[in-house]
This record gives sequence, structure tokens and C-alpha cells, in this order.
Amino acid sequence: MPSRTSPRIPVPVSAPDQATVTVFASPRSWIESSAVDQCHQVASLPGMVHVAGMPDLHPGKGAPIGAAMTSRVLYPHLVGGDIGCGIAVFPLHLRKLAPERLARRFPDLDEAVTPEGEVLEELQAMDALGGLDRMPGFGTVGRGNHFVELARVDTVQAPGHAERLGIGRGDLVLVVHSGSRGIGEHLLRAHTQEHGAGPAADPQAYLAAHDAAVRWGQLNRRTIAARVATAIGARVADPVVDLCHNQVEIRDGVYLHRKGAAPGDDRDVLVAGTRGTPSALVAAHSPAAANFSVAHGAGRKMSRSDALRRNQAKHTVAELRRTPVGSIVICGDRQLLFEEAPSAYKRIEQVVDDLVTHHLATPVATTVPIITYKTQDLSDGRRRR
Repeated sequence: MPSRTSPRIPVPVSAPDQATVTVFASPRSWIESSAVDQCHQVASLPGMVHVAGMPDLHPGKGAPIGAAMTSRVLYPHLVGGDIGCGIAVFPLHLRKLAPERLARRFPDLDEAVTPEGEVLEELQAMDALGGLDRMPGFGTVGRGNHFVELARVDTVQAPGHAERLGIGRGDLVLVVHSGSRGIGEHLLRAHTQEHGAGPAADPQAYLAAHDAAVRWGQLNRRTIAARVATAIGARVADPVVDLCHNQVEIRDGVYLHRKGAAPGDDRDVLVAGTRGTPSALVAAHSPAAANFSVAHGAGRKMSRSDALRRNQAKHTVAELRRTPVGSIVICGDRQLLFEEAPSAYKRIEQVVDDLVTHHLATPVATTVPIITYKTQDLSDGRRRR
């Protein structure tokens, strides 16, 4: 069992020229001490200014996940390999909601598509990627915690705000969580092979490629939404939310790195729950103390290996393909079913409560999953096209 700590805010460091660390979590929140240690390790890097840990904070590879970090130096490893990963929420209109039938009609989102029209032209114009824009994988979701979800708007806490977004109780939405696929990993690997965890040698060149990868990820999410809508006979609207939570930007003269943290400066953000729990749409109004950021999801409380071992002992595959809220899970990867089980994540209610308690966000609505797609399941006789 990982150790747990509940840091109060602020958590200052002693040296006046060293970066400060603040973790926005209550004593009731599950925060591993190793994740807080990572925050302080990042704060000790040359040029760091401030590290803000979100209530979904957990350990990551090289840097904590669920953190926003400012620095006078650009560090690619603080963004990580999934540059451009984000969550988009698309209002969806269906004539009839029949979950079992719709689940069978989901397209194979492991199989790439060929971009066309304006999308193709924009991808071809991404010179900063040096040909990476033509990597296979466009229109696919990816593995890990990425998903596509048909969900229903459940509770509405801020009716006026929800109405301005054009959504209401009972409405359907399509949630797409994906990024730039292998592009971000290629960019990170190219840097680390030469410089390890050090700063970017050419910040402008990195930023140009980074920004193109972020846009690639956004186009990918929109293409995925269009593919699903076409397959299930739905009409999809423009997204009411489409934010990247793995990125870096220049703000107030410093580099603001986000790794698993959503922009929170007067933005609408979907804080993703799990495939068996609600997600929360919030109006974010995060201040500079939190690096203008909010949580991006429930956050893991178990490592993948722990989740695999524990859930294999507790659940069958069939059990995990139906969630506690009655939704359907499409996932042909049995290991992924166990690794991504709802029990591997923190309570979304506590994460949102922490955001509210620390005045980082205001709840607008919740969504409840109906169908969650992880990876194609061919066990029922379907074949890839």
C-alpha cells in the first residue's frame, strides 16, 4: 500500500530563491507521499518558480501527474510524452438511445483513418513536426487512460451556466480523451536522448513542434467524435469543452508546464471520473497560486501493476464490462480492463470538493457514462474493416 499524506496549503520551502510548492488537497484526500516528494524534486530544478499540485496528484514518470509548474527554464520532461492530450465534450443528438445496439455499432477506433479536406491541409502545413504529422494513428484513441464515452448529463448545479453552454439534464454528450498519439513521445525522446531531463536546448523550436502536436491532438479528438457519430447515426455539435492538459505555455514571462492539469483561467473543464462513476463539468477560476490550473480527472490511487493484481483477484472480465452505474465497457484488452477499473482511481467527488474548497472551480453539471470505449472488442465476431 503506498504511503499517504495530506499536505495543507501552503507548503513553503525554506530557501528564498527556491521554488514554492502548494498542494491543493484536503486532509481527507488520498495523496501519496511519493507524489508530494516529486513536487519538491521538481521545485529543486534550476529556474523553477512554483509547483502547484492538484487534488488528483499522483506519481508520474519523471514528474508528478496532476501538477502545474512554472519556471524560467523550459523543461520538456515536465510536459511528458503525451503532448496535446486533452478532453473534449461534444453535445450529441440521437433519435433513440439503445445502449446495447449502439455499443455494437461503435467504430474500430484502433484503426486509423486518412484525413481529408481542410483537416488534411492543416496537418500538411505542420512543418514544425518534420513529417511526424504523417505518422499512422490519426483518428485513433490510444491506450492507457484514454477513452471515448457516450454519457448523459445527470445533475445540473448551475442551470444558468449549463444553459449558456447549451446543455441540460438528460442531454447526451460524447466525451473524447486522447492526444497526439506517438507524436509527443517522439518529441520527448528526441530531447531526452540528447539532454536527458535537462532544459530544452532550443525553446523556440520545441515550442513550435509542441504547439503543432497540441493542434494535432485537437483535430484528432474532433475526428474521433465525427467517426463515432457517423457510426451510431447521431448528430454531433461543436464541443462545449476542448482543453489540453499536457502542455506548456508562456505566461507572465515564465514557462507554465502542465502535466495532467487542465487550464483553469475562466475555462469550462470536464474533470473526468471513471468508466463507473460520474464526471464533473466545472467552471474553473483558478488563481496564480494554483498556476491558473485545475484537476483533469479523478487521478490514480493504484499503480497499474497493483490494480491488475488486486482486480484480477476481485473481479471477472464479465463483471468489469458492466459498471456500477449500469454502463457498458467496450474493451478487448483484458489487462487494460483490470488496470483501468474504477477502484484504481480516487473518488471524483473528493477531487471536485477540494477544487471548490480551495476556490479553484464551481460545479456546473455531472455526466454519467452509458458506453465507454477503451479498445475494440472482437470477441463477439466483429472484424476490423
